[in-house]
Amino acid sequence: MEDLSKDKPLRPGQYQAVVGGVSAGGMAALKSILACLPADFAPALVIVQHMHPRQGDFLVGHLNTICRLPVKEAEEKETIKGGVVYLSPANYHLLVELDRTFSLSTDEKVNFSRPSIDVLFETAAEAYGAELIGIILTGASRDGAAGLRRIKASAGLTIVQDPETSEYPAMPQAAIEETQVDHVLSIEGIGRLIGKLGRPVRSLKAGPGRNNHG
Repeated sequence: MEDLSKDKPLRPGQYQAVVGGVSAGGMAALKSILACLPADFAPALVIVQHMHPRQGDFLVGHLNTICRLPVKEAEEKETIKGGVVYLSPANYHLLVELDRTFSLSTDEKVNFSRPSIDVLFETAAEAYGAELIGIILTGASRDGAAGLRRIKASAGLTIVQDPETSEYPAMPQAAIEETQVDHVLSIEGIGRLIGKLGRPVRSLKAGPGRNNHG
């Protein structure tokens, strides 16, 4: 699928947070993206991964072995820091407060899920506005579609994995149907794009031509 919004102005170094939502088929997708991130990646990266309520800390430990940034579970009242990858704890909704701290909730499931991608995205959009990037990856539900629309309405950047390259295309396809997203990319293209956008301005080197993502 073609990237439909290649002409949207990009602002490397200006984003304070990236939120991502992933479900079925997510392990390979997360590994691919996190492996692309440079050690000086500046924004916080907050991920909701649909998982079994009794799933242990395997995912955190495994991703720490392939990512240059620290990976940890988000904690109640924790201040969100740049350059850290946060994962939602199993069986809790993960919310971003206006003071850019986390809160955890055991409220009813949203889109049959707890944690819900929509809950994270909608609260993060309020806290970060245009300083936020939202990403929807492989999955078998519609979770995240409404949240990505909220990010778009708040002037954030919206990115969706190309359904044609997704192990489970339903979740990316739902997001595309809900919102005129800014970029539809392969998983490799997503990793390259956010890796570039998340680098501090001082680390970016000017170069001729235009980057080709996808």
